[in-house]
Amino acid sequence: MKFGGSSVGDGKSVRHVAELVKNSAKAGNSLVVVVSAMSGVTDSLIEVTGKAVSGDQKTVAEFVEALATRHKNAAKEAIRKEALLKRVLPEVDGLVEELERVLISVSYLREATPRSQDYILSFGEKLSTIILRAALEDAGLKAKSFTGGEAGIVTDDHFSEAIPLMNVTSLQVRERVGPLLERGEVPVVTGFIAWTQDGLTTTLGRGSSDYTATILGTSLGVDEVWIWTDVDGLMTADPKIEPLAKTIPSISYAEAMEMAYFGAKVMHPRALEPAIEKEVPVRIKNAFAPKGEGTLIVREQKINGKTVAKSIAIIKDVALVTISGAGMIGAPGVAARVFGLLGENRVNVLMISQSSSEANISFIILRRELERAVNLLELGLLGRGVVKEITSESDVCVIAIVGAGMRGTPGVAARVFKAVAGEGINVRMIAQGSSELNISFVIKEDEGVRAVRKLHREFHLG
Repeated sequence: MKFGGSSVGDGKSVRHVAELVKNSAKAGNSLVVVVSAMSGVTDSLIEVTGKAVSGDQKTVAEFVEALATRHKNAAKEAIRKEALLKRVLPEVDGLVEELERVLISVSYLREATPRSQDYILSFGEKLSTIILRAALEDAGLKAKSFTGGEAGIVTDDHFSEAIPLMNVTSLQVRERVGPLLERGEVPVVTGFIAWTQDGLTTTLGRGSSDYTATILGTSLGVDEVWIWTDVDGLMTADPKIEPLAKTIPSISYAEAMEMAYFGAKVMHPRALEPAIEKEVPVRIKNAFAPKGEGTLIVREQKINGKTVAKSIAIIKDVALVTISGAGMIGAPGVAARVFGLLGENRVNVLMISQSSSEANISFIILRRELERAVNLLELGLLGRGVVKEITSESDVCVIAIVGAGMRGTPGVAARVFKAVAGEGINVRMIAQGSSELNISFVIKEDEGVRAVRKLHREFHLG
């Protein structure tokens, strides 16, 4: 069971989580619990690191005091037994003091390396984990807390986006966590963070506590991984955009990965990789409405004639870049040069489209990376007789229609673009993979909501 930041946002929420775990354990389940940092803590750690780099020790001091107060208040609300509270409060103080020393060091050096940033970001999960462990003990369960590294998760040294070394990880997780399950204890593990083989703290990428859960689950051979969040499951659309959106009861791994990539924020895109390999079902459930079945993610793609598409997604905060020039026609290696430059500089490309004439290449990147990407491409490509022009648009969004039922079904693309055209919306770029699991296209951002609602009606998803 993985619990996100909104599920452990305060002491009352932590007690609620402890009750959910207790009830499941009483029902005879063996459980491993994975915990995110309290809501907003990771963002504030990133922000205070920036303040520390600028030498602002006053803000650092104010931040750590507020962080300690928030976690102590949560502990006092979540834990009723005085002896347990007396044990956990010094643990909170110890972690916060350690964090302050690291931030003060950064303020003197005026530098935060990726390695030190990962270490700083690890404190959010460490703090929430020790509080939940004590709350579980308060509820009458035997529990022990671990960091991801202590639990056995080993990664490479690619800080901030570390890759797990699964063979070593699976062996160590079974050795370190398995015996607790046999004794009826509940391991409580930090999400998001791990260790290198040298014991250095790494992180698996923002929002990757889901990934921690599936790594542990597949290593231990569990029956299911449950991702507890604040929504009822994967939805046919963002309910904030489309009020008629509903929960999808069952979906395949492939469809869920597409949805996670295209903005379904209830699951990290990489989280399904271990589950797919071992065919472990993953269930998305609402911690605030626990009786609901949620969404079950499995290998089989359940298709019926009525359900062609399953979800309409929108990605905002993106930008469209187009590279053009008559010299590109028939010139080998242009695409390799373009995407090589972007890859070397860690600019992630979300979508690609190229005309058959080879006279232009268009692609989508995150908006925050636009200026840097265009500068890199202008320096690396212009003035060499091949690329004539590099243009960009920052006021766009991506719409994606996802569903296994689209595979081999004639006329889906026609329905999509006829519906969009009927709303007077101009499509700027189109991409569809050979898997036919999704059709993605780019439009102006201010037309995104209309497009989502129209397509949701067109495919009868409400």
